[in-house]
Amino acid sequence: MNEFILMTDSTADMPESFYRENQIPVLSLTYTLENRTYTLSDSLSMPQFYDKLRQGAMPVTSQVNPEAALNGFRAAAKQGQDILCVCFSSALSGTYNSCQLAAEMLKEEGFAQRIVVIDSLCASTGMGLLLYKANQMKQEGMSLDETAAWIEAHKLNVCHVFTVDDLNHLYRGGRVSKTAAIVGSMINIKPILHVDDAGTLQVIGKVHGRNKSLKTLVDLMEEKMGSWKDKNDIFMICQGDVDSEAEQVAKMVKERFGISQSLISYTGPVIGSHTGAGVIGLFFMGDQR
Repeated sequence: MNEFILMTDSTADMPESFYRENQIPVLSLTYTLENRTYTLSDSLSMPQFYDKLRQGAMPVTSQVNPEAALNGFRAAAKQGQDILCVCFSSALSGTYNSCQLAAEMLKEEGFAQRIVVIDSLCASTGMGLLLYKANQMKQEGMSLDETAAWIEAHKLNVCHVFTVDDLNHLYRGGRVSKTAAIVGSMINIKPILHVDDAGTLQVIGKVHGRNKSLKTLVDLMEEKMGSWKDKNDIFMICQGDVDSEAEQVAKMVKERFGISQSLISYTGPVIGSHTGAGVIGLFFMGDQR
């Protein structure tokens, strides 16, 4: 049995140190801002990126294309390793399809290594949480097939709940109407969103005021965890350049549920382009999304 490596794409929004320490190659989606295209390795800093969004910039993002995926797979295969690649939800990006195509192309080049590509049906640090769990299993000695089977069985147990501070980016993405964006911004309405079982982004509620929206995320965690309440050993938060509010949410979760381990990371530029600055997402395992 060949050793295998985990791979993912840059929308998993995990700290660079996580990928480096666990030797997880990352395929890069791109974003174009002010007529320049950026990649994971050639990007604005997160504060710089979100400053530009606050000033009205509207970046455009692009999926991983088949050629980029093929180059990533080929580099790993040359080391003699099988590959388990966890991809951004196919309902939100064509990256999964590109990786599937690249896996077939690699076979045609004569490589014998197995490549298993998984549609995570997750986004941002929700995908990061799934990857974190998969990496734990790999370190415990589970095989590629065992790890892939666990991911497929439990990917819909990864709950994503989040709120945004700027409705204009949701309007641009077709998630709210222009009228709702204008009126909502005027009266301080904050939407509550999640990623559903189909891997799509859905508005599931609206509350008045930022503090209420943050508390609602934690209320939803209590509602959704179910039988996972005592099995969540870590929760994750992504944030769009609002560190203190991310810490506020983490404190609420720890005080209410007693989960001591957490990970807070930036919402990366690809996801952040569609949510705007100020996004706060909370990710955990639960009975239902």
